[in-house]
Amino acid sequence: MSSSTASALARSKAQPTPPWSSTVKATEQSALLRAALGGRNFINEGAAQLDVKEASTDYKKLFALYQGLEGMNALVNRAAAKGVNALEMTQLNRRFAAGMAEVSKWLPAADLEGIRLVQGTASSTSKTTAAVARDGAISVTGPIHEGSPDDVVAAFAGPIQFNISVKKGDNTTTAVAIDLDEMGSRPRTLTNVLDHINGKLADAGIETRIGRELVKPEPKTMTVNGKPVTLPAGPDQFALVVRGVTTEKVSFTPTVSADAVYVVQNSGAAGGLQMLKFQSDTGGGAPSPIAGVGETQWIEGRASQTALPEGIETVRASATGPDGSVWLVADLKAGPDTQPIKGQKDVALVKLDSAGRVVMTQAIGAASTASGYAISVNSDGKVAVAGSVTGALDQGKAGDVATVADSFVTVFDADGQELWTQRRGARAADEATSVSFGPNGAVYVAGRAQSAMSGTVGVGGWDGYVQAFTAKQAYPSAPHVSTAAGVVQFGTAGTDGVDAVAVDGNNLYSAGIEDGRMVVRQFTLAADGKPTLAATRDLGEASGEIGGLAVVNGKVIISGTTRNAALNAGTITTAHHGGKDAFVAVIDDSLTASADDRLTYIGGAGDDTAADMKIMDGKVWLTGVADRPEGAKATDPTKAYLTRVDPTTGAVEYRKDWEGDGQQATPLTLAVASGGASVLDRLGLPQGEIDQSQSKTLTNATSLRVGDRFYVSPADGGRAKAVTIEARDTLQTLARKIEQASNMRLKVTVSLESAKDAQPGDLAGALRTGFQRLSIVARDGVKGAVLTSGETGRDALAGLGLSQGYIGKTIGDDITKTFGLGLPTNLTLNDAAAVKAAGEKLQAAMKSIRDAYRALSPESNAPAVKGQAPAYLTAQLANYQAALSRLGGG
Repeated sequence: MSSSTASALARSKAQPTPPWSSTVKATEQSALLRAALGGRNFINEGAAQLDVKEASTDYKKLFALYQGLEGMNALVNRAAAKGVNALEMTQLNRRFAAGMAEVSKWLPAADLEGIRLVQGTASSTSKTTAAVARDGAISVTGPIHEGSPDDVVAAFAGPIQFNISVKKGDNTTTAVAIDLDEMGSRPRTLTNVLDHINGKLADAGIETRIGRELVKPEPKTMTVNGKPVTLPAGPDQFALVVRGVTTEKVSFTPTVSADAVYVVQNSGAAGGLQMLKFQSDTGGGAPSPIAGVGETQWIEGRASQTALPEGIETVRASATGPDGSVWLVADLKAGPDTQPIKGQKDVALVKLDSAGRVVMTQAIGAASTASGYAISVNSDGKVAVAGSVTGALDQGKAGDVATVADSFVTVFDADGQELWTQRRGARAADEATSVSFGPNGAVYVAGRAQSAMSGTVGVGGWDGYVQAFTAKQAYPSAPHVSTAAGVVQFGTAGTDGVDAVAVDGNNLYSAGIEDGRMVVRQFTLAADGKPTLAATRDLGEASGEIGGLAVVNGKVIISGTTRNAALNAGTITTAHHGGKDAFVAVIDDSLTASADDRLTYIGGAGDDTAADMKIMDGKVWLTGVADRPEGAKATDPTKAYLTRVDPTTGAVEYRKDWEGDGQQATPLTLAVASGGASVLDRLGLPQGEIDQSQSKTLTNATSLRVGDRFYVSPADGGRAKAVTIEARDTLQTLARKIEQASNMRLKVTVSLESAKDAQPGDLAGALRTGFQRLSIVARDGVKGAVLTSGETGRDALAGLGLSQGYIGKTIGDDITKTFGLGLPTNLTLNDAAAVKAAGEKLQAAMKSIRDAYRALSPESNAPAVKGQAPAYLTAQLANYQAALSRLGGG
């Protein structure tokens, strides 16, 4: 026991009465609230009263902290009350943030003697929940067969032909043609088909093999008449496994394909997100798809149904890449198990292969909240994502007003690694709702703003805007440096905005609702990318929404929904059906009225929507909700549709309608891929190469951003040293940084986790890999160290999934007792969920303070009595035990 600790205990023969004692009159909540809003410090050691003379100063500090947290809790209680207006909520949130900052500053300087108090946790070991995937060569499909491996497999029926290409380390490529007709009369069971395929691979001198994996179903529980009923497990399911080797890169190519259409939808009353893949009747004569194992609500023509990861809250935009992969821009309420998000909600770029398996998820790393609204894929594979962000994003910068949303755009390379990010905003709220690549790699972002964007003048209310960005590299491996090339702001004194943009050569087109009217604008693009307004066309009263915009062969195509049966968009090919209809309008690219302009209405007598639109081979693909009765409740049945329309004649060439689970299906986005569907879909195999490696840098594998940091300080106080994330940091380099910052008090290792076998209900990933995480412990014979979160907006601990607090020995006679408050630095009162979480965390922190108070009691610190008890005491205990036995009848 240290001399300072012994001194503290010597002064603690009796404990002063704590402020939470039942003998102390509690301060009224109204008084606590007034004091908290008064602007003074929450923690006031001078105001803490002790009723025991010569009591340890630790008590005064504990009581002051407890009373400070009581004041913060009063703010939480008020925020949870009904009828609090936005102005008061802003004030409550501001004072709460001030309180959190004060606690974070006060704790490291508290200089307690008898105990140790940290803002986070206290543990002997800390391990990151964030993990980096190891390279792997095993790829598992979703289940393709149900039953015995010796049963005939429905997915193998018919003409099954495809090619397996293997590229070896010496850059030689071997193509192996697979045709199941070569099996002749042999039954097409899993065993026989895999023998046939692997025999062909072996004959070609290829080490990669195709195997099978058992997925054992589990019993399911459902509620019937209010009572749980357990259903027996179904038959065994089998998936295919590509068992590769690191020296071979494997690709799959169909011999015959068809066009593919992907629809992301909400399905079921709980709103589960799914991606549906449909095989079009265009693009080739691929065999018709069949219902997949375990899929629901199947309809003819649907090739697959994939559940999206649970952490995705919604998807607002999707697109396909040159390699046939599908890109989604998703709002995350929680990251994957290996990629925690830093704030309450983040935006992620999600890549799926043509089989619907998640290839990668890259969060942008917002410190508070972000929403993704738009996506664009360039011909070179680059991907741009745009939306809005509140709070810090890049280098901890939170914009002009930290609590107001700003527009952002992030550009990624074809592998999903971030190249550059721009955050541009007005003084008031603004958001980017559309994005498109232009000539020379320029990126154009459009949206709406409540005040003037930088370099422009506001018109009034919400305005529309178009902004250009360009990026350069000093040399091929240098960082990309992006700059704003120009901005145009426009609209009326009312509510205006841009819902979609499209670039055609040196012209950019926008479509949006301006003061209740549908307006299309044309901008010419200068050599430096700057847009200049060239023409405008008013399509009439909106009474609906814009769904999509494209430019094809000198024609501008606009889609959306409207109740207006006479939009100013040319000759009507199909009349309005009543209610709210989807529409497709085709106008000249000069935006002047033309005899060739056409307008097609699509729908039924009820309400129809056009959630998204894509163009392929000059034809318009639409998806949305079909013919919903006007005034229908949210819980009423909702049916989805997918259709292809000839925009010049209005002819409906393709149509699919379907229901979701619980009669709820609501399409959100649409993407198309030329030649993207084939018999490979039946087998759960992707088109193209299976990528066996993923980036190991922390800024690509986690939600961390360059400049994020945290601090390491000695356990008994001292100067904190910053650990800052750099672009090239990996787990290995970060481990060394932490050890050095702790003056070698901490030992940091990279632990390895093996890949886990598939379980029922698991989402199929493109690769099955193990993971690497950081494990942190105190070195033998030292007191460990304290991790402290970085500043608001650039906290690296959150992105790593590490808790701030003490890491070191927590048990032992010579160990200072350590108590963690468990108060995350990112607590806010932004919404009801945040208020609830803040209240729970504060209550837990106050309990920790009460525990620390009890630990200061002389009795809790009295040395344990060791050795044999005296003879007289042993005799007394024996007599007591005999008496108890007689009383108990023993």
